[in-house]
Amino acid sequence: MGSLLQLSDVADLIPRRDANDFRERVRHLLGRSSTHFPGAQPVSFSRRHFRDLQETDYYLCEKTDGIRCLLYFTTFTDGNNHLEAHMLIDRKNDYYNIDNEHFHFPLPDGPDASYHTETLLDGELVLDTLPNGEQQKTYLVFDCLAVDGKSLQQRTLDKRLGYFHESVLKPYNKLLSRYPEEKELQPFVITAKKMEKAYGVMMMIKDVLPKLPHGSDGLIFTCRTSPYTSGTDPKIIKWKPPHENTIDFRLQMGKFPSITEDGQTFTDYDACPSMDLLVFHGDKRNEVFAKLYVTESEWESMKGMQQILDGRIIECHKDEQGRWRYKREPNGEPRFRDDKTEANHITTVESVLESIEDAVSEQDLLDNAKMINAHWKRREAEASRPQANGVPR
Repeated sequence: MGSLLQLSDVADLIPRRDANDFRERVRHLLGRSSTHFPGAQPVSFSRRHFRDLQETDYYLCEKTDGIRCLLYFTTFTDGNNHLEAHMLIDRKNDYYNIDNEHFHFPLPDGPDASYHTETLLDGELVLDTLPNGEQQKTYLVFDCLAVDGKSLQQRTLDKRLGYFHESVLKPYNKLLSRYPEEKELQPFVITAKKMEKAYGVMMMIKDVLPKLPHGSDGLIFTCRTSPYTSGTDPKIIKWKPPHENTIDFRLQMGKFPSITEDGQTFTDYDACPSMDLLVFHGDKRNEVFAKLYVTESEWESMKGMQQILDGRIIECHKDEQGRWRYKREPNGEPRFRDDKTEANHITTVESVLESIEDAVSEQDLLDNAKMINAHWKRREAEASRPQANGVPR
């Protein structure tokens, strides 16, 4: 998660009780039984996934180090008037209202004043660094769950993205091209994340990743033919370099060490205490998984934050000695995942550990790209080949 950017930079948090109506609207829009966060979550890449990439069409994109959130188009009611409204939904299922009258999305065949409603996009908010050194907030869309009250969850990924491009993005860009002065008044730039076919790994690694204007910590493979699935989706696979494989734990501070001076024993609150890392087992149950290893300099960075540390979600990786260390921000501070309410579930932890134990390197991806390409081309050829009765397959 990009630590320098927060949703509160572009939108206002709606009190949880006031947001319940919108949670219910989203639940109804998607035909769900739950009002929980509806976003899909990937699984970690392991060697068994190479077979999936060979046997089924997968799209590939970079894994942005940004803030995962949904963008919801709906309406507010002001007396007898319905007003266009846009909200960001984070993984805590908190709703943030984008209070900006210039943020407007006209319908493809409607007048400029028309607007989308009950539309739900999936993406990430990121802080781009432009060639001139300026920074720009960008929302990168990688999926589309619904457009104008019509659920697209059962459509294939390419169809879902097609709806977004034709119904939402093109009319929006067309409007801004006619009124360029409006561009500077947008809360952020909105665009589609670039998708490649799964065998385009070399181009992605060699050409795309080095030129990105924002941080990236891996790759995402998404099955083209599967529906959008809320919660953990085994058809969305995230690959990270071995050193980037991380787990989000709940930090539990232990006892501070004691010191004895002049025959009296004191608690040394300046020294580093023991720290346990907890994982989520469901039903509000967290259990100790490991100890957090912290060096003296790392502890100084943690103290220097002057913040409450206990109970927060902390992103950690395993070092070469098998010790769990916190992921460092550029300033040396730990990366706390305050956008999450729970630590990773034990099943997610096991998936990440499988990826660590069965590490898939960048070279492994490159070595398998040719086979993935061959299988993809074979499926394309078979799909275009006429059947015996002359009907295309």
